Amino acid sequence: MLCGTLLAPANHTLTAALRALGLAQEPRFENYHRLLNRARWSARQAAQVLLGLLVTAFVPAGPVILGLDDTIERRRGRKLTARAIYYDAARSSRTCFQKTSGLRWMSLAVLVPVRWAARVWALPFLTALCPSERYGPYVRRGRRHKPLVERARGLIGQVRRWLPERALLVVADTSYAALDLLAWCARQARPVTVITRLRLDAALYAPAPARRPGQRGRSRLKGQRLPKLAQRLEHARTPWQRCRLCWYGGQWRRLELATGTAVWYHSGKPPVAIRWVLVRDPKKRCEPQAFLSTDPELPASQIVTYFIRRSLDGNHLPRSPPVPGAGRPAPME
Repeated sequence: MLCGTLLAPANHTLTAALRALGLAQEPRFENYHRLLNRARWSARQAAQVLLGLLVTAFVPAGPVILGLDDTIERRRGRKLTARAIYYDAARSSRTCFQKTSGLRWMSLAVLVPVRWAARVWALPFLTALCPSERYGPYVRRGRRHKPLVERARGLIGQVRRWLPERALLVVADTSYAALDLLAWCARQARPVTVITRLRLDAALYAPAPARRPGQRGRSRLKGQRLPKLAQRLEHARTPWQRCRLCWYGGQWRRLELATGTAVWYHSGKPPVAIRWVLVRDPKKRCEPQAFLSTDPELPASQIVTYFIRRSLDGNHLPRSPPVPGAGRPAPME
């Protein structure tokens, strides 16, 4: 069944998998369908086994880089009780807002470089269904709805229990740039580093001053208010460092980076110590962007590289920057 699913040219159904292996005339055709609806197996245990195989084969040493994202499976049917209408990021643009009907899944994947493919591959191993707040069984049973950030915390915690001795680095998009999730990852016995985008108008503060002897009251959570990142973009005294990085699409570009450490704080939320990174293109081919890392010791260029490698739209590995004046390489046969 696994080989047939990989070889199926169109729909990855059980019937298409058997036809791809030449078993369309199998006399016991229905027995293959009974394997999925009668057999008892644990998806969580299967995910643990798969993660162990992936780590052993691709990441035997060093930090395990995980990609966290959610996607919409476009499906229709009367028996799909968890189906809802969601924002379709793949088909939307700045001028066109699109919605789609389907199932929302959250996935954790191991991001590993595959040399013969010349790109970073996302190898998923753990998924979770994320129903909407109006999901019928939750409303009838009075169960509390879990937002995306809370479900992401559960998946990351599960991987931390599976790999207690390995360093984990999670790369996610803006949906997971939440102080609750970042603070929880930083409070672990072995912290989980999270890299994600950062708003240009985020409230950043200096670290809290040390407590004076005999000082009364609770300790301060933050220090003096720092300028916003949007103001640093316009300020003439912002120190910028130039570097050559592999950008989206595998293109090498000369970019300017500005970085620093701060405490991200919002009223009613726990403070989180981060390293922020501002990225801008001197030729203005792309808009300025901001990133953060819960590990203040991580270099700025490494933070941007980790986040760019997360994109799965043909991002190639940065092997070596192009040499000025050199001719183009011959096309691969």
